[in-house]
Parts: sequence; C-alpha cells; structure tokens
Amino acid sequence: MKKTDFSTVLPKYKAVFFDAFGVLKNYNGMIKGIERTFDYLAENEMEFFVLTNDSSRSPELLAEKYRSAGIEAINTDHMISSGMLAREYFKHKLRDGKVVYLGTEKSAYYLEGTGLEGIPIGTFDSQNSEDIRALVLLDEEGFDWNKDLNKAINLLRRKNIPIIVANSDETYPVSKYEVNIAIGGIADMLETIVGKRVIRFGKPSSQMFIFAYEYMLKRVDVRKEEILMVGDTLYTDIMGGNKFGVDTALVLTGNTSPEQAKFLIKSTGIIPDYVCNSAVL
Repeated sequence: MKKTDFSTVLPKYKAVFFDAFGVLKNYNGMIKGIERTFDYLAENEMEFFVLTNDSSRSPELLAEKYRSAGIEAINTDHMISSGMLAREYFKHKLRDGKVVYLGTEKSAYYLEGTGLEGIPIGTFDSQNSEDIRALVLLDEEGFDWNKDLNKAINLLRRKNIPIIVANSDETYPVSKYEVNIAIGGIADMLETIVGKRVIRFGKPSSQMFIFAYEYMLKRVDVRKEEILMVGDTLYTDIMGGNKFGVDTALVLTGNTSPEQAKFLIKSTGIIPDYVCNSAVL
C-alpha cells in the first residue's frame, strides 16, 4: 500500500467532498493543522462540501462547531447531512401525522417543517399507537437504552410501520482503539429482532452523493472527475465515492488506522485512489 502526500493530491481537483468525523475532527477535537487545507481551498477558489452521516443536530449547529474552532470557511451552506436526505423523505413520503423518534431534542430538527408531529420515544404512550406513521431513528442519545428500546421493539411488533434511520453509521470512535454504538447499529438490531427492513439514509448510498453534487452544480460547473471524496472509512466514504464515480482518498486519522489500512483494503476489495496520512496540507 503506497501512501501519497495530500498536498500532491488536492491540486489535481476542482472541488472536494470531505467526511466530517475522522477527517476534519476526531475524539481529540479538530485535526491539528486542518485549517491550512481550508486556507488553500479559499486561496484557489475551490468548492467543497462536508458530507456527514451526523443527524444529531441541524446543519447550522454542525457548521457552528467548526466555526467556533476557528475554521471560518465552513458555514451552513457547506454542510450536507444524512438528516437532510431523511427530511426530504419525511416531507414527500409521510407528509403528515405522528412519528415516534429516538434521539435528542436537537436531532428532532429534521422533523420540523415536514408536517409531522414528532413524539420522543421516552414520552410515547405505548397504549396509544393507532395514529403513529413511522419510527424514526435520529441519534443514539436522548433516550433510555433499556426501557425505550424495548418500547420501540414492541411498537414495531404491534404496528406495520416503516423504520427510518437518518444516520447509517453503526459505530463511532471515542478513542484511538475504542468505538461506541451509533444509531445505525441500533437500526441493525431492530431490523434483526422485528424482521423488518430499515430505510437508511447517508453514505455509502449514492443518494447522498447525488444530493451533494446537485447542490455543488448550483455553485460551480464541475464534472465528477474533477471532484475528490476524502474519508476515513472504507465502507461508507470510500465505497460511496467509488460507487458514485468520483476519485477517493482514504485518510488515516479516524476509523481506519495505519495498522489496519492495508489489511482492510485487501480483505474488503474497497480500493481508494489514494491513501494519505491525513487531509492536512
């Protein structure tokens, strides 16, 4: 596995899709020196989007995290979250009625303006489920993992309603060697227990990349071969970019460690165009 310096990769492209966690930030905060990459993008008038499977808060709050850390270039218009795609589904497929959701109050942002009434799983009365249209999974925080997950399972056993997860990530790293279960992992568990397929949003689905590409075309005339996808995870970022037809760069600052990279690329058959230590210039 040959590594390439990111400084020799970035100038080959006109626009960039960045993953968020593991590329721009990790469990220690912002990746040291990542602001230099955004300085380069601004100096060379290169467009970019941050493609994140984070549906825990609104694009405004997601962008504010970067701005408060000193990366002024990232604003709301640069954020593409999986929650935004789920919101389109809510608006056009469910339209109105009540849905029960797992997540925090901030994650319920993606239900606002859709015509749906969101009911937190913790306050949901399981004896009054007649008018519930769907179960929506937004974030792995904000509910009791024992009582409320059992409540969700029994709701799905009683009613034939769709299960929608706005973040397909199964885990997220909390230290160099440890991960926690993400809401996508909870979705997998529910799918297995109740025997129903979950409707998933986020990478590696091409829908996420199409959504971002259409947004980018409103700002700049760019072809797919002029876009680079930068990610830290083979199964989401790199597979998704490969499927969509853009070049991909795997960085080793997040889910894929330098010790694992060669083995994982060989064993999965998911091959990035570049492997870089980081996205820092």
